[in-house]
Amino acid sequence: MVMVVGIGLLFALLVFGLPVALALGMSGALGLYLIGGYQTVVGILAATPLHALSSYEFVAIPMFILMANVIIASGIADDMFNVAKTWVGRTPGGLAHATALTGAAFGAISGSSTAAAATLSATSIPGMIKQGYDPKLAAGVVAISGTLAMLIPPSVAMVLYAILANLSVGKLLIAGIIPGLLVTLTIMLTIAFLVWRDPAAAPAAASYSWMQKIRSLRVAWTFILLFMMVTGVIYIGIATPTEASALGALAAFGLALWRRTPLAAFKRAIIVAVEASCMIAFIIIGAHMFGYYVTMTQATQSLVNFVVGSGMPPWVILVIVLLIYLILGCFMDLIAMLILTVPIVAPLMHQLGYDPIWFAVITIVMAEVGMVTPPLGMNVFVIAKYTRMPVGNVFRGSYPHVIAHLLLVAVLVLFPQLITWLPSTMSN
Repeated sequence: MVMVVGIGLLFALLVFGLPVALALGMSGALGLYLIGGYQTVVGILAATPLHALSSYEFVAIPMFILMANVIIASGIADDMFNVAKTWVGRTPGGLAHATALTGAAFGAISGSSTAAAATLSATSIPGMIKQGYDPKLAAGVVAISGTLAMLIPPSVAMVLYAILANLSVGKLLIAGIIPGLLVTLTIMLTIAFLVWRDPAAAPAAASYSWMQKIRSLRVAWTFILLFMMVTGVIYIGIATPTEASALGALAAFGLALWRRTPLAAFKRAIIVAVEASCMIAFIIIGAHMFGYYVTMTQATQSLVNFVVGSGMPPWVILVIVLLIYLILGCFMDLIAMLILTVPIVAPLMHQLGYDPIWFAVITIVMAEVGMVTPPLGMNVFVIAKYTRMPVGNVFRGSYPHVIAHLLLVAVLVLFPQLITWLPSTMSN
């Protein structure tokens, strides 16, 4: 009964629009009060902030967010789009393909999905619209390409999942590389299908000579440097993910200074990074309050025992969990969804014998789908805000990519080695 009261209050507060951090904290505090009284609430509240945020791995989150915002301020993303446009712009749907490739490249040097969506909105949508692209196709490509930053390392979502599930941050980040490439390929194949079905939706762009294509690669060294300063050093074992995040932020700052980024842009990047980091920190503190309450009720262990003892095949349970993630993604922010579900679902999947790294990547891919699924797809609203395009048009442009993503999830479920192989080759 106590568990029902706490969960009921949590969902009621979320429905009424209270910030996730406050909803989690208030629900957890009420539940703790019902279980242990006033002294229990005060004691846990006094210790939780330091305990929740003292994790060494948590430092990687603000560093990756800072890195992403400095990259945006420096204009490096514009260079990446121009390189991709030069190489594939002439092909059918070329600018859309260039957007997908830019999303993958930006994801490889940035951990923020919303930052990626905002940057791609300003970088690629105007070019596609000017070229005569169907606005729905253009917006849908940008919406789904922005989600690649959640999967390809460095990824704030991956770091947070690893902290919540007590997994190796480095191995989980590296595990996202091959699925990230497969997602990029899936986006491009979906674009090719849409253009084949309606060639007028994506007119061909200008062609470039081989000399122009080769010359365009002169700016690619910035992407390679940032990629090696983060993902490269993690895979080789030179640095931990936390150290790599600091190296990446430092490299982004150095490149921004080299490109003579205005001081005002620096200031804005730092402010945005601080705001986002504080938001995540408050959510984590609230989640710890709610987590203590769930632990004291033994609800997680009871649920695991019930499901394991129900006699249902593990694959059926997996499908049900993935469907739940799909539904939650329609209504809930990614960070909130991970914080609410991972402490409960991760032990269940481990008990059923599923590889925790594999399931983490599957969860992130499902979260990608949620970022572009109505009614609360975060990337869709970001794109609508930056382009002043109707939200409905962006959602309509995204749905073919949602279907393609779900097919890819089925492939990753059937062939788990696509996820688990690369991290298994790491030295530690």
